[in-house]
Amino acid sequence: MMADTLPQQVALWLQRLALERQASAHTVAAYRRDLDKLLAWAETQGLCRAAELDPERMRAFVAWQHRAGLAPRSLQRLLSSCRSLFRDLRRQGLLSHDPLAGVRGPKVRPKLPQVLDTDEAAILVEVQGDDALARRDRAMLELFYSSGLRLSELTGLRWKDLDLANAEVRVEGKGRKVRILPVGRFAVAALRAHAEGTPAEAEAPVFPGRGGKPISARAVQLRVSQLAMRSGFPRHVHPHMLRHSFASHVLESSGDLRAVQELLGHADIATTQIYTHLDFQHLSRVYDAAHPRARRKPDQD
Repeated sequence: MMADTLPQQVALWLQRLALERQASAHTVAAYRRDLDKLLAWAETQGLCRAAELDPERMRAFVAWQHRAGLAPRSLQRLLSSCRSLFRDLRRQGLLSHDPLAGVRGPKVRPKLPQVLDTDEAAILVEVQGDDALARRDRAMLELFYSSGLRLSELTGLRWKDLDLANAEVRVEGKGRKVRILPVGRFAVAALRAHAEGTPAEAEAPVFPGRGGKPISARAVQLRVSQLAMRSGFPRHVHPHMLRHSFASHVLESSGDLRAVQELLGHADIATTQIYTHLDFQHLSRVYDAAHPRARRKPDQD
């Protein structure tokens, strides 16, 4: 099928994305929503082909979306979707130029991750009860917070990955990169208690779900949310908040950004630097609370 018009080219690219690149339905739907915006705007401009798009027109498209109220982060994602489409069309020889050459979206302020303070983290991980479910939950959350694991790393753990005698855990992160991480003493104790009522064969999952298979990420998310609500947390708590809290608390105490990078398994230290902003926020709060002239009270103005 020959794709001459921009709508046809978008439709075929989305098909290739799903069939050839095995993109998830969620990813394809996200690209479709973004590119529908491009198609709607192109129609208002009487533009039928990708070859008719150029940097000047694409700047006008960005300005149009901005006036419509699209947030800076969404605009950046929209431009990324358009770049992917144009890159594919150029690779196929259907487009001879880059319509987005020199086009930049608005600057996006980095979104700081939500963290628990040390008291909140302690309340969450110290799950009450002594039945098998409580022991499992306590071991799961203590290990999460103790070692800063990703959710996928936690759910994929096998007993062979744990060395409780030496307080270590072996995880395989992104890009199949292996890390050996320390496990805190509370997490070690919780894992030992959990192991007493769980088949702890080397290949068995540390946290089994239905049918003895590893617990699903969704099940962990629901359980963390339930435990937080039970403990009276006024906001939604999700598993990744424990990883963020781990990073923030270690950095706050040590000041060693490079070590935190290694513990988290970040390939680029720039990814880890987001936690320096969190640390500064903590310092600002301490300063405001402690310094006698940090803030003037309203009745002193």
